[in-house]
Amino acid sequence: MTINCAGYLLHLKEPKVMGIVNLTPDSFYDGGKLDSESNLLKHVENLLNEGSDFIDIGGCSTRPKSKFITKEEEIKRVIKPIRTIIKNFPDIRISIDTFRSEVARIAVEEGVVMINDISGGELDKNMFPLLGKLKIPYILNHMKGIPENMQEKPCYKHNIITEINNFFSKKFLFKKNGIQDIILDPGFGFGKTLEQNFQLLKHLSLLGFQDHLILIGISRKSMIKHLLKISHKESLNATSVIHTIALLNGSKLLRVHDVKEAVECIKLVQYYRNIL
Repeated sequence: MTINCAGYLLHLKEPKVMGIVNLTPDSFYDGGKLDSESNLLKHVENLLNEGSDFIDIGGCSTRPKSKFITKEEEIKRVIKPIRTIIKNFPDIRISIDTFRSEVARIAVEEGVVMINDISGGELDKNMFPLLGKLKIPYILNHMKGIPENMQEKPCYKHNIITEINNFFSKKFLFKKNGIQDIILDPGFGFGKTLEQNFQLLKHLSLLGFQDHLILIGISRKSMIKHLLKISHKESLNATSVIHTIALLNGSKLLRVHDVKEAVECIKLVQYYRNIL
């Protein structure tokens, strides 16, 4: 299976890693750490050296109970760093983490090759028409509600797997706009209880459809913190366990804070799968 990233065909026979670059001051784990150009470039260099295939840049916090910043502030946060990163690492593949079509359009003009939309097109009606014009991969995320209220008693009328698959299938109607590669993200922590998150993980192989990749964004998230009663900083080992389960259940793309450990999970699972 391949995805076309602005003319570069990336083969996904083996799972890939997406390193997180948070440009928000209030991100749940690493907010505010990339507050200078030198810190930003050092972080990106570390992600690449450890084996990151993509980096995912976000300027608007979407953690539970967060409130959206303005479009103008989001653009201000991400565009200059994108330019700086591409200038210093010209072969890099960048994904923009945004639900706003205008932010996505400007980012792609600067060299971004993928859009990661936490709202699955629900928060900006212009996102799908834009995708049809851009012809770049799109990460379709499932989210119930908005970050400000998504964790307030999330309720599903049917089986959570069935409901998320129904959401994905309805969105596929927008392929008529000419959207090419769609990557599916079930949205761990985006309007799900602890139990629902683990139901998703256990039945991950039932999500989506055979010709679509599954991305997992579960790195150091609260489902780990709350179950084990540890802090986000203490959750690396548990994150690796969760990543291993996800890989065994069919995930092909891991969005992570800790690239080295994710790459090790992939190598171990691939060897396990291929051993006679």
